Order: sequence, then C-alpha cells, then structure tokens
Amino acid sequence: MDTLATNNIAGQTQMACPEKTPIQILHEYGTKIDCLPIYDMEKAEGTPHQPNFVFTVAIGEITCRGQGFSKKAAKHQAAEAALKILEMDPGALPVLQRTESNGLSEPSDQQNSVGVLQELALQRSWHLPDYVVVMETGPCHNKEFSVTCRLENLMETGTGSSKKTAKKVAAEKILEKLQSLSGSAEITWTPKPIVYLESLRHSTSETISQLRRTPLSIPNTDYVQMMHDISQEQGFEIIYHNIDELTVNGQYQCLVQLSTVPVTVCHGTGMTIGNAQNDAAHSALQYIKIMATMK
Repeated sequence: MDTLATNNIAGQTQMACPEKTPIQILHEYGTKIDCLPIYDMEKAEGTPHQPNFVFTVAIGEITCRGQGFSKKAAKHQAAEAALKILEMDPGALPVLQRTESNGLSEPSDQQNSVGVLQELALQRSWHLPDYVVVMETGPCHNKEFSVTCRLENLMETGTGSSKKTAKKVAAEKILEKLQSLSGSAEITWTPKPIVYLESLRHSTSETISQLRRTPLSIPNTDYVQMMHDISQEQGFEIIYHNIDELTVNGQYQCLVQLSTVPVTVCHGTGMTIGNAQNDAAHSALQYIKIMATMK
C-alpha cells in the first residue's frame, strides 16, 4: 500500500464517520492497514479529586502522547494527535511487509495478543486495556520487566526481557483468563462493576464492616487471607510482585497491587517471601481501612 493510498484511508475514515470518537476512527484506520493502535498509560498523577493521566498511542512507527483528567480523555487526545500526523505527514506512515501469500503482515508480534485484546474490548464496549510497568530489575545488559495488564476488574502480570515482551505475555494471560471464566473458547464473560476506593466509605458489606472494627496490630494474623476475602466480596483483583533484590537488612521485598480505581500498590518486607507478602497485604489493608472510615 503506497503512502498516498494509506493517507486517503485515514482521511476517508474520518470524513465518513464525523460522529465517532478519535479512538474509534484511529482503530478503524488501523484495521484497514493491518496495524492496530496500541495505548499505554505512561503515568497517573495528581489527587483523587484532580487527577492527571498521560497516555501514548503507537500505530506503526508513529507514537503520540495525550493527557487529561480521565484515562478516556487522555487516550482521545493521543488518538487525535496521531490522526493529525496521519493527515499532515504521509511520509511518517508505517511501512508494512508482505507475506508470501501477498497479504499484509503485522509489523510486530506485539499485535498478536495485545491487538486481539484491544479489539475485543472495543467490540464489547469495555474500557481499553491498561498496561503499567510495575518492576524493572537486573543489570542494564540483562534487564527483566514486569508489566501489568488491567482489563475492567481483571488484572494479570507478564514478565520479559523487554517491555514489549512483558506486555504481550500479560495480554495473553488476560485472554486465557477470559476464556477460563467463560468456560469455553468463545468469550462470554461479563465484567463486574469497577471498584472505586471512595465508594468503600459508604460500604456496609460484611468484610468492610469487619475491617473497620478489627485492629490491624494483632501478631500472627493472616493478612493475605483477610485481603483475599475483601477482594472476593468487593470484586477486585490482587497481584503480588516478589522483588528479587533484598533490603539492606537482608529481608525479602514484595509489592501488592489491587485493581481498584485508582490502582493501589503497597510495599512489604519480611524474613521470608511469605512474610513479605503478608506485610504488603497488611499495608494495603491499612490503606483500605483509612479509605473506608474517612468521613
């Protein structure tokens, strides 16, 4: 496909669908050229009442950034920026290779699971998957990355020698979980409502009520199990990330990540990996208890 024809596709897509969002337009354009756009959350900052999200979108060799007070707004701004480049700079369009069957091949293997998951989310009107680099370990010449993929209230982590590989593995795990929860190859899973931390202030559920009454200073308490019970009742996912590097005191380290909004990440240490996980769960429970008792 030459650059003029490719540029015309972008223009025709946008002109034919003025009522569609930039995300939808860019996705349709990517579908036509066999190169789906991929969104990444770079950072989330600010306060719960005035957040600021920064997202990038990559389509072929083009990468654009957008920011906004919501993830959706940031993604829309990034998609708008990409559409402008596609119209104004035809030379920046991705070059696609042809297979032996004369069909257009994907520009990279990342499009496999990542692209499939994104297209599934668009088809089902779900929130687009979020990818966050949660850990980066190892020396410069042999790094290992851990990337979390979050889709609605589901969350999985992939690891790899590059962010791209880790992201692909995380997306594959989400697709496998969707099939497992659906009970077949056909995905029939329906997402649960997203859990907002602020909503816990008004929760009268059994586990949250019990958390408000329970002191979090009792020795030998199984905080991992307590955290599990709350997550099952409230409907959010938990992932423990064990850190290879020990503390200066020789203790193990762990991060626990909750698929709440905003995402909750807490740190823990201990003489064993299990102790570190229990300490991380304890920190997360303390944070949830604060959120659940605030007036």
